[in-house]
Amino acid sequence: MTFDPSWKSRAVDAAAVVAKLPEDAHVFVQGAAMTPTPLLHALCARKDLERATLYHLHLEGDVPFAAPEHCRRIRSVSFFTGPALRGPVNRGEADFVPVFLKDVPLLFRRGVVELDATFVRLSPPDRHGLCTLGVSVDAALEATRRAKLVLAVIDENVPRTHGHATVPFDRIDAFCLDDRGPVARDPAPREPVEETIGEIIAALVEDGSTLQMGIGAIPDAVLARLGNKLDLGVHTEMFSDGVVDLVENGVITNRHKHIHAGRSVTSFAMGSRRLYDFVDDNPLVELHPCDRTNDTNLIRQNPKVVAVNSALAVDLSGQVQADSLGHQIYSGIGGQMDFIHGAALS
Repeated sequence: MTFDPSWKSRAVDAAAVVAKLPEDAHVFVQGAAMTPTPLLHALCARKDLERATLYHLHLEGDVPFAAPEHCRRIRSVSFFTGPALRGPVNRGEADFVPVFLKDVPLLFRRGVVELDATFVRLSPPDRHGLCTLGVSVDAALEATRRAKLVLAVIDENVPRTHGHATVPFDRIDAFCLDDRGPVARDPAPREPVEETIGEIIAALVEDGSTLQMGIGAIPDAVLARLGNKLDLGVHTEMFSDGVVDLVENGVITNRHKHIHAGRSVTSFAMGSRRLYDFVDDNPLVELHPCDRTNDTNLIRQNPKVVAVNSALAVDLSGQVQADSLGHQIYSGIGGQMDFIHGAALS
């Protein structure tokens, strides 16, 4: 049976969607490029809401609840802090929880964090009545399963992704419509020192290696210099523009991977519109929850795992600081330790 084509008639505006929240709601907000901005604006405009707690990872685009006038009513709790929340966290106006990325879904599954609702941005339902979480599955899939309410922005410009990214339309309690798609950003220009570091690291990558690339200019600089390699694979938590060229030029084949052989695996993607067009309905790119992509027992089974991540500071004994600058929180633990450990065991 084909799914009801009149599903759009059930849409309401964003204010009506967030009106379903109880006054003291605990909400998970899908992040990265898929941030459901219309629902966040509607939440901030809801004057009767005296206390709400928003749990989230890195958020892209406009983050209205980070403004000082909303901090007393809407408390941010980030498991990975982005630019919009660094100021509030370090001023004590928002909270940061240090946690391995792979353990965030576990907080929801075990009821350590009980969710009244989750805010998500989804692709439209297909003929089977299935939406997808687009380019940010990470902890959002578990949140949609555990939350009492699933409140959504359904966006016709969200890519349909393969892997483990589906949300049944009948799981959605209320939704509004949008067409802005994921937040798109072209790769930033790289400095000469970043290009040099990328060149040095690329020389260490062997043919047949499985890559994990973190966020930042240095991982991108590495990808730009791997064009002469053979049969690379991708098993990562983040997927960026640099991977697209390597796939299209036949460098990334995933031929030698043991986990999800033949397919590039990630938990979220963030980059340009070209990147989102590349992953749209692409069966050779799979998005999975971060408790799978970052599972050390799976990472180690792939051959020659190379984990490339950025450091904020390194001390004289070789210890790496990646989440803070001094006592100022900058980002979060994320998945760096998961992949460094997995690569060492590979």
